[in-house]
Amino acid sequence: MIKKCGPVKVLPEKTRIAFQVRMSFIAVQVRRNYLIGHFVFARRVEHPRFTRVETFSPRNHLHAFRIDKLADLDDQFAAWTREAYAVGEQRHLLQKR
Repeated sequence: MIKKCGPVKVLPEKTRIAFQVRMSFIAVQVRRNYLIGHFVFARRVEHPRFTRVETFSPRNHLHAFRIDKLADLDDQFAAWTREAYAVGEQRHLLQKR
């Protein structure tokens, strides 16, 4: 799903796997029966599927999620992946304020 957005660098780290274009835009941690992770968006999105939302700056919002089953990787999740990828490309910095 992530690679469908375009070229991406996979950064395996000690506790997580991050995905980067110009900047990291999604990261996941593997648990025994599920994944946890987060997207980085340029806007704040309120949705029940996000376990928490942290705002670091007006255009930098972390949205944490949990994936329990393959069905969680649905069209909505794919749309969020594309939005986060655009943030990873830093396209949001080119938009007029």
